[in-house]
Amino acid sequence: MDDNYQTYLNRVARLTLPEAYRSQVQHIHESYKFQLVGGSRQAAPFPGYTLITPSAAEDSKNSGFYSQLEAYQQELLQLPINQDLIVPVPPASFHVTLADLIWDSAYRDAGEQNPDFDQHLRSCIADILQQYQESLTPETEPISWQMLGLIIMPRAVAVCLVPKNERCYEQIVKFRRTVYQNPKLIALGIEQHYHLTAHVTLGYFGEVSADLDRTELSDTLSQLNQNWLLNAPEFVISRVELRKFDDMTQYYRQPDWPSLDF
Repeated sequence: MDDNYQTYLNRVARLTLPEAYRSQVQHIHESYKFQLVGGSRQAAPFPGYTLITPSAAEDSKNSGFYSQLEAYQQELLQLPINQDLIVPVPPASFHVTLADLIWDSAYRDAGEQNPDFDQHLRSCIADILQQYQESLTPETEPISWQMLGLIIMPRAVAVCLVPKNERCYEQIVKFRRTVYQNPKLIALGIEQHYHLTAHVTLGYFGEVSADLDRTELSDTLSQLNQNWLLNAPEFVISRVELRKFDDMTQYYRQPDWPSLDF
């Protein structure tokens, strides 16, 4: 399902063009992951599991990358736009998703149908990571990616990443293939829903007012992206962990939950 290397590069490059911004802002919506409670936006319940790089607060190898992204997030929040338009995610929770697993109603339903679902999922992921570990060949070069630029999603704003070379891309695609093609995981009701678009979410859309000047918004975001392109920090994928989340502000795990060092 995932793109080949060149197709990925072409697709994500188009997402950062001014014309893409102009098109995308026409389709933005309020994210149901944050809801208005007592006059302020609060994270709504949205439970599930995912395979991600360690959260920024625990990823010392990429501290420089995440510091830069936190600065970018602040620039985004200080734009002369409706202050309720973008709801920031906590910088400590910044991460890159390597494989979405299960979330929201699908996760709740799975738990209702199988009281041992969480245990079965963790066991299955442990087997998958072990299988992938055994297939790895010793690498002297890290899996390096780099920030490409700002992208606008229907309900969120993020920065998109591109691989340093084809090897770095294929390592992650191979990992995803190992995950999503595993029969035991499929039997648990987990399947691939999205093509890989490596990114770090900076914030979700809150109040999208009827009188929002979408042309001005796209122009403002495009100019911001141009400024960021002068400094595109590098990100090294060295570890993936199974993590659970209750909403979009924190991703946690127990010490004995499965993980993999690349």
